Amino acid sequence: MKQIVFIFLFLFSFAAAAQHPARKQFKSISRPEKCWAFTHPFVAKKAFKITGIVRADVDSIKNINIIGTDLDGGKLDAFKHAYWMASLSLSIGTKKALKLGKAHEKGNYLEYKKHKLEDSILPDSLSSAMDLANNAAGVAVFGNCRTVRDRRETQGKVLHALMEGKLFMIKKDKHGNYLTCDGQLIDMNVWKGKWGIPKCLIASDQH
Repeated sequence: MKQIVFIFLFLFSFAAAAQHPARKQFKSISRPEKCWAFTHPFVAKKAFKITGIVRADVDSIKNINIIGTDLDGGKLDAFKHAYWMASLSLSIGTKKALKLGKAHEKGNYLEYKKHKLEDSILPDSLSSAMDLANNAAGVAVFGNCRTVRDRRETQGKVLHALMEGKLFMIKKDKHGNYLTCDGQLIDMNVWKGKWGIPKCLIASDQH
């Protein structure tokens, strides 16, 4: 009964703010993320608002190009997920943040099965593994900044973790081509549309 009441309150809160950006964001997210929202009705709107802020901050960082512009396995991609988790943890708690992160990756797998893109990229197993590893790293960063209230400080701590190699990226050559862990070029024409591409995770300070 409580869960039904929570879901009602959650849906009512979105209906009452029909033009609110969070409502539009809710409509666009995956089924697993919606399930997370239904079971966390009192923090879902806050989480979606923070997610929007993180996206805007990452776009700003991309524009000034201090850690590159690669959102497909690069430093900026690693920063995005760690910063998202650190920011969520500060606001809604670590457990809820990690569950949302897992729901997001489950959603990506469902999108992959439908051949739908995430940020113009088709998800794959190593990209998902990278995101989950950086989510966990972001929670670890949260342990060092739980008294921080300025998100610029949080960004600074995540950037520091990135430069220290505490986050994770996908191994590529200088031209942006994917490499296996033994340095062999991956022919993406062969692996196009596959889930289990033999990419390689590396520490964020390796290149």
